[in-house]
Amino acid sequence: MSQRIENVLQEDRRFPPSEEFRAAARVGSEEEYRRLHQRSVEDPEGFWAEVARELPWIQPFETVLDWSEAPRARWFPDGKLNASAVCLDQHADGERAGKIAIHWEGEPGDTRSFTYRELRDEVARFANVLKARGIGKGDRVAIYMPMIPELAMAVLACARIGAIHSVVFGGFSAQALRDRIEDGDCCAVICADGGWRRGKVLPLKPEVDAACEGIASVHTVLTVRRTENEVGWTEGRDVWLHEALEGVTADCPPEPMGAEDTLFLLYTSGSTGKPKGIMHTTGGYMVGAYLSTRMVFDLREDDVYWCTADVGWITGHSYIVYGPLANGATQVMYEGAPNAPAEDRFWDLCERYGVTVFYTAPTAIRAFMKWGDEHVEKHDLSKLRLLGTVGEPINPEAWTWYRRVVGGDRCPIVDTWWQTETGGIMITPLPGCTDTKPGSATRPFFGVDAAILDEEGNELGANEGGFLAIRKPWPSMLRGIWGDEQRFKDTYWSKWTDGWTYFPGDGARRDEDGFYWILGRVDDVINVSGHRLSTMEIESSLVAHDAVVEAAVVGRPDDLTGEAIVAFVTTGGGVEPGDALRQGLLEHVATEIGKLARPAEIRFTDVLPKTRSGKIMRRLLRDIAAGRESSQDMSTIEDAGVLERLRKGE
Repeated sequence: MSQRIENVLQEDRRFPPSEEFRAAARVGSEEEYRRLHQRSVEDPEGFWAEVARELPWIQPFETVLDWSEAPRARWFPDGKLNASAVCLDQHADGERAGKIAIHWEGEPGDTRSFTYRELRDEVARFANVLKARGIGKGDRVAIYMPMIPELAMAVLACARIGAIHSVVFGGFSAQALRDRIEDGDCCAVICADGGWRRGKVLPLKPEVDAACEGIASVHTVLTVRRTENEVGWTEGRDVWLHEALEGVTADCPPEPMGAEDTLFLLYTSGSTGKPKGIMHTTGGYMVGAYLSTRMVFDLREDDVYWCTADVGWITGHSYIVYGPLANGATQVMYEGAPNAPAEDRFWDLCERYGVTVFYTAPTAIRAFMKWGDEHVEKHDLSKLRLLGTVGEPINPEAWTWYRRVVGGDRCPIVDTWWQTETGGIMITPLPGCTDTKPGSATRPFFGVDAAILDEEGNELGANEGGFLAIRKPWPSMLRGIWGDEQRFKDTYWSKWTDGWTYFPGDGARRDEDGFYWILGRVDDVINVSGHRLSTMEIESSLVAHDAVVEAAVVGRPDDLTGEAIVAFVTTGGGVEPGDALRQGLLEHVATEIGKLARPAEIRFTDVLPKTRSGKIMRRLLRDIAAGRESSQDMSTIEDAGVLERLRKGE
């Protein structure tokens, strides 16, 4: 049986950048992209050395790359720098001292803004508080907070003193937080009393107290007062940040860090259910975040940039904290939900702050589509010049809606593919030179040697679906799984026998123009009668129907075909789901991509189960489709009631 993933979705529309955008872009022609990319993969040491030297090093590096012991890469190993100084000091002590670094808005409407000098001083004082509690270089610190400025400050304060931060998304359960504290052997937790979400206070300190119970290594819980809800208190361990900051100086020289010293741990789910503590180091990660932010978002000095992610995820690490601040950008940071108090909250923020670059997730875009164009159209978004998408493959209909309604048919879209493990964007358009195609992440970023391979490691031809692979090291790549070297090798480096090729776990195809189409996780491929079909392509076909705003496709066991396709579908406003629509959708899929891809079952639902970050919880849907009880962690689900409604068939 063939192990190739069948290519069933075709998309031929092309959207070139305008001549005006192209003329002002950092990379404005195909020829320039090809020249730079070719150099970056043929002479990676020369290319990356030039980029790295744009950053302020405490001790300059001599060696660029040591790749002698696969899969352990060492980038700039004899150099020293500090990530906090890269993000703050070079600007605070220079011409950007008075430039706004962060415009922050809370869900209730409260606001704060920080210049680069103010942010540097706040971070330095925060770092001195940590030092006063005995926290120093190499110590692990868990951070569990809402999207408030102190979250970014906590991350940068840890980096300033060389402590390894482990940010845990504020929607995780106490048990999930505990697992990460114990795995990283953390000595401290930085949290808030609570945060605002859809008009309500979500208490966080009680979760921290439950998570830390009985863990002797945690000697400090530092709490930010945000919502003023009642909290428990453990004398000697618990400290209010505002009290600890009283009288503390802003004099805190950044700790010189080896480029290969660990900067942070960030946990990502594994197929076994045990989270993996992905390790990123200081030098290579900062170089990757810096260059990708500047080039992918075509960043300009006067841009107002907004990435809507949470710092609890890698997108927030790379494209809220480290990348934009390393570039001296002005950015927007927002605490709450996109529909609080109304469905136009994001567009109101874009208008009021004059956002020019907007980066969000496909799930959010599909929610905006469902809510209606009128919420976008009531606001002046004329300052927007570039849109981005991140998190999962975007279906063409959502892509074209995003361009037309949000971008006014003038803004290029950068559809970016990357992972927690890669540290930064790997496949992406460059907005000034790439003719984009809806649903395609287009081409490899600088330094990325990508390929589509089969099970034996042979490179496949155009439009043959296979396994995405990265064949050379890149600076921001993961350096391991905390405490589990063998799992690191087995998970990412054992797909092919050479032991030097990185397997991200995604299926993909490359079309005749060399554009990459991500087909989703290979464990999301459904095997129907020996045909391996991408769930993403079937979802895209369903959402292309006028009545559908969102769809999730999973497989369930089937005695006849091996697996059967089950689709969970959300319809648009005013559309009545029923047998007629169900039959229409089956015919639509058959016409769009073939009878083989027709779902065996379509279930209508008013909302799909999602995490608070907006990702569809497909593992839960697989359990529901198979009629089995789920053992998955559901602590991050946005609406727990949807699962019961789906099980009952409502």
